[in-house]
Amino acid sequence: MNTVPEDMERRLRETLDTLAGGVHPAPDAYRTARGDWLRRERRRRLVLALLVAVVFTVAVVIGLWVLNQAPAGNGAIFTEPASTVHPAGRG
Repeated sequence: MNTVPEDMERRLRETLDTLAGGVHPAPDAYRTARGDWLRRERRRRLVLALLVAVVFTVAVVIGLWVLNQAPAGNGAIFTEPASTVHPAGRG
């Protein structure tokens, strides 16, 4: 009963060893794979830098637009009339 799985395992191992022995990588496979990886890494970094620049630019433009929409008056902080402002040292 135990001989069938052992025999199957042995045949499978021999078949995979034979198959693996016939595989030969291209001479410049590492250089090609590394070049592809570096190219993808540069592209990823460039896209990320462009995305950061676009988000920063949009944030600045929106901020300037919001500031430009504020009324031209004295503003909301200094709403007291000039007569009620106390001089320094008299509080």
